[in-house]
Amino acid sequence: MTRNRRFARETEDDDVAAKTDGVCPLCERPIPPDARQSDHHLIPKLKGGKGGPTVRLHHICHAAIHAHLTETELARAFSTIDALKGHPDIAHFVKWVAAKDPAFHAPTRGRARGRRRR
Repeated sequence: MTRNRRFARETEDDDVAAKTDGVCPLCERPIPPDARQSDHHLIPKLKGGKGGPTVRLHHICHAAIHAHLTETELARAFSTIDALKGHPDIAHFVKWVAAKDPAFHAPTRGRARGRRRR
């Protein structure tokens, strides 16, 4: 399995990934077929979203979501793309990544899990 495919969870099941016409709904850039991509559960599986709606995102966009928000925050207040875009840290990320090539990927620092809130 290639490195890019290890991170991609491709599926033929229409119930698993919402149709995005090859465009990331978060950053609104095209998702090239050979780019890293992920399916994001709008309601985290740990919070009752197993089998719920998912969206296909660039891997870097998905990593940014989980770097800034905990599973609880995602379930309570950020279970839609519009809500995610309204979060200040995610909005800042989207503005930054919008100028990048659609196949761009870089490591995402930080994790929301285990982080102390101030």
